[in-house]
Amino acid sequence: MKSYQLYGEFAKGLWKQNPVFVQLLGMCPTLAVTNSAINGFSMGTAVIFVLVCSGLIISSFRKFIPREVRIATFTIIIASFVTIIDYFFKANHPSISKALGPYLPLIVVNCIILGRQEAFTSKNPPLSSLVDALGMGAGFTGALVILGSIRELLGSGSIFGLQILGGSFRPWVIMILPPGAFLTLGILIGLINVLTKRRS
Repeated sequence: MKSYQLYGEFAKGLWKQNPVFVQLLGMCPTLAVTNSAINGFSMGTAVIFVLVCSGLIISSFRKFIPREVRIATFTIIIASFVTIIDYFFKANHPSISKALGPYLPLIVVNCIILGRQEAFTSKNPPLSSLVDALGMGAGFTGALVILGSIRELLGSGSIFGLQILGGSFRPWVIMILPPGAFLTLGILIGLINVLTKRRS
């Protein structure tokens, strides 16, 4: 595959087919863990790891997986890598693991991952699948970091734990609560829709 085609496969996940802002996939972790930028980044990197590893395995063995059991096979492969990343966070970053809670193991049924395996990876060679996984994962991670940064800044005055706003700032507590996630996501999707219409 030519380099410009690979770039197109990667770039689509960043904007045109962004999993969060355009396809509205993976809303559960998107809304639940983005009360801080570090939580959003951590969930995003976990999704990238699972997307890339499971995608490479499924793409490499796609011709040997019977169509009748493909979903069950995909789920088992995905669950294996989710278990690896779950134990990695528990062993090396227990505070982040606790903050992500049940949403880290629930990556197994995340429609971004299972959907990409069914729609793309199972029909394409490993290199294309790798680039697609990296693009979708980067788009998902970027969206979570943006959401988390905005909510953390307005809700705590900091980004990635670094204090940005001075002591005179009065935190908007609602931004680190569930309603803040809905408000922030809705505003961002609205802005992106306006920008997309203007560009087209």
